[in-house]
Amino acid sequence: MFISEAYAQAAGASPGGADMLASFLPLILIFVVFWFLMIRPQQKRMKEHRALVASLKKNDKVVTNGGILGVVTKAVDGENDVEVEIAPNVRVRVVRSAVAEVTNRTLPAKGAKADAKAEAKTVETKNGANDA
Repeated sequence: MFISEAYAQAAGASPGGADMLASFLPLILIFVVFWFLMIRPQQKRMKEHRALVASLKKNDKVVTNGGILGVVTKAVDGENDVEVEIAPNVRVRVVRSAVAEVTNRTLPAKGAKADAKAEAKTVETKNGANDA
């Protein structure tokens, strides 16, 4: 009268097996999507930035994270900083990792000559089409 009825579980059901995998599957899928959309592109950008910072040379035009434009006047391999001229006879030392981008490289990239020739041909054809 005071004891409630107890129902037994179905016989043969293993506690946790497939149910546990099914409950973790959405979390695993979310992590995979998060990896491909967020983590992997960020790692690629960081790798490119490290390569950019390591390849800084004299006479490279740079932009710092603070928005300061300047020209690298001294860059010694193995040092953590570079000297940047931000105005005539005004030089500051900047930590390499604070360089956001290089706006003008002193040496062209490997494929830049072919790209420049192709661009010149397209400009010539456009000018020729306008003249006719």
